[in-house]
Parts: sequence; structure tokens; C-alpha cells
Amino acid sequence: MKAWVVEGSQALCGAVRAAGAKNAVLPMMAAAILSDRPVVLGRAPRLRDVQWMSGLLRQLGVCVERDGDSLVLDARGMSGFSAPWSAVRRMRAGFCALGPLLARFGRAAVPLPGGCRLGDRPVDLHLAGLRALGAKIELRAGCVFAEARRLRGAEVVMSGRFGPSVTGTAQLMCAAAAADGETIIRGAAREPEIVDLARLLSAMGAKIEGAGESMIRIHGSSGFSRAEHRVIADRIEAATYLFAAAVTGGEVLVEDVEAADLQAPLAALSAAGCLVEIGPTTVRLAGPERLLPVDVCARPYPGFPTDLQAPWAALMATAAGRSRIVDEVFPQRFAHAAELRRLGANIRVEGNAAEIVGRKRLDGAPVSAGDLRAGAALVLAALAARGTTTILGVHHIERGYERPVEKLRALGAKIHVEPALSRPSVHVRLP
Repeated sequence: MKAWVVEGSQALCGAVRAAGAKNAVLPMMAAAILSDRPVVLGRAPRLRDVQWMSGLLRQLGVCVERDGDSLVLDARGMSGFSAPWSAVRRMRAGFCALGPLLARFGRAAVPLPGGCRLGDRPVDLHLAGLRALGAKIELRAGCVFAEARRLRGAEVVMSGRFGPSVTGTAQLMCAAAAADGETIIRGAAREPEIVDLARLLSAMGAKIEGAGESMIRIHGSSGFSRAEHRVIADRIEAATYLFAAAVTGGEVLVEDVEAADLQAPLAALSAAGCLVEIGPTTVRLAGPERLLPVDVCARPYPGFPTDLQAPWAALMATAAGRSRIVDEVFPQRFAHAAELRRLGANIRVEGNAAEIVGRKRLDGAPVSAGDLRAGAALVLAALAARGTTTILGVHHIERGYERPVEKLRALGAKIHVEPALSRPSVHVRLP
């Protein structure tokens, strides 16, 4: 197991180009199953999750090739409708193959999903939506078996206990794109990644209205055409590099990004004392000498993203005062708190909230990332800390950030990669 070693207290400065969005490209790759014509996805990020999804699709008979920054997916030779457990267990997005497989073959077998451990993330809404479209579904031995001679349009509600389901909305959009008649999705997720999926499905031949709103209308297509689509910028990655400038008192320009998709985090950064400048396709941020404390509540889009909840905790750990973070999307998503404490953060978790009293300085220490966004939080804290921080579990970070070490180095971070067998030991000499 490799580790990242970070020498902190360096102000990050420079420019970085945003990669394609992980949360957009993965459902799009699954959507390619619907068509017997090639689907070309431009600005496809080079991520572990994209590699795993490519492997899953190849095992189903999809030809997946990379051409520069594009992925070319050709599902003409598909014959399988059973997704391998070894691939789906690695990431939740693999479960998005269920709807397209069912729509194309009339049956599908997909294991229940894996991915980061963020608490209770049921797929009930996915299954209820597919049943509404006419599918017969059984759960056996940890696998979903679905069957439908032909899906038919219906009215479906995709909002659950903690708000709209993003992956559930994507799942139903793909299935409805090949169903007979009109499907209405109420309580739909409004995330930019859902809007981008609608653009791809429309390019393939479906008729979709209302993407980005809480109600989406989909008129199914009986055949799909060749499609080319450029994936939107990864707003979470872009925000993470802006956070890096903020927490180190540096100045970073993020290029090829849509600022409108970042309204909530940019508002929080401005309130924390950062100078934010927005261009047509850029965002520049200059961090203050010390951040101000700002309370945030993670909510479905257009609210503050739950994927930035952990990284924001790293910023507030160095702010000049007390702040509070609430997560209404994944209430149990606070595993990063214990690791931030190793760096000296004063953070207390109670229920779905964290109370943080900022310290002027954090101190480097050995830490371990338990999931993707927790890993990003640890990197941010390490960049701001005095001394050396060794981060294990960096494979989680590589699931969702394209060439992160290379990009951080380009901004002036002192970070290198080294092999590690286990958590580095800390020796304390007792008096």
C-alpha cells in the first residue's frame, strides 16, 4: 500500500484545469449499454472508478477504448446481462448498469452496490422506480434480478428520506429513455451531473424535458444513434483546489469550469474571507491570512454538496473561531473527524453535525483515508499543517481525483509518493 507524504505550510499558487466529472461520466458509461451504436465521451477523466467501470462493461461485452481524453464505448457486441460482483462491489455507480441492461435485454442481474462507506444508502428508490416501469424484481443472494418484456412509461417519485436520489434519478432516466411512452420523474435530483446525462441521452435519441428541475419528462426511444458528448467539469474537484488555496493562504485559478455549478461553495468561501473572481470559464480564489468560521449544511443541489462536507471541515479546523457543519444527505458521513483530530483539529461529532473550534495551526501526523472525500479533507489539512503528514489509503483519493499529486505539485505543494506496508508508527518517549 502506497502513501503520500506531505510537507505542509506552503501557500499554493498557480493554475489548474478541471477534469471531467466523475459523477457524470460513470452513469454515462452505463447509458452506452442502451445503444448498438458507438458513444464517445470527451473529457473522460482518468480515474480508478472509470477504470473499474470500463472493466465491468468489458465483462458484459462492451468494447471500451480510450482515444486521448475521450472514451469510445461500443456495445454492439454485447451478449451478457449479468454484471460481475467483483466489479460492482467496488463502486456504487456500477449499479447504474441495472436499468440499461434491463431496457436492452429485457432482463438483468446486478449485485447490490459497494463503494465508499457513507452510512445507509439503500437502493429502494431504484427498484421502486423500475417496478413502476413494469419490471419484475427479486433479491436473491445479494443480487438484484430484474425482468421486463418491455418497459413502459409511468410516473415515478425519486425523493426519499434524505432527499432526491442522484444515482436513482440517473438509473430511471436511462431505463425510461428506452421505455414505451412518457415517463415523469417527480422529486428528481437537480445536480448538474443529471443535466449532463440528459444531454447525452438526448444526443442518443431520447426526448427529455426538465432536467435540472424537480420534475423530468422523458419520451422513450425505440432506437439510439451514435452520440458524441463532452463531459462537464468536475465541480467537486474544482472546489477542492479552491479549498487548497483557501486553507494555505494561496491563490489558485481553476480553468475550464462552470462557476454556476459552484454557487454554494463559492458563497461559503467568500463568507470565510476569501477573494473570489469569476470569469466565463474560470474561478480564481485568493485565501486570507486566516479563514473566518462559516457554518454550512450539506443538502441536495443547489445546496452545499455533501461531497465537500469533509473538505470544508479541514478548512474550518484552521479558522479563527467556532463553526458547525451539518449533513442532511449522509448523516453518518463524519469518519474523517477522528483522523483530523490526529492532526490537532478540535472537532466534535454529534448525530449528523460536527462542531469545530479552529486552531491557528495543525501539526503533521500519520493519518489514513477511509473514503474518497475524507481523503481529500486529510490532504487539505496536511497542506496547512506544520511538519510532515503521511497519508495512507490514498487509493480512495485516486478514485475521484485525476492526477492529484501532479496537479498539487504544479501548484507548489511539497508532496511525494512512497510505498508503505502499514500505518506509520509513532514513538512517544515517556518521562
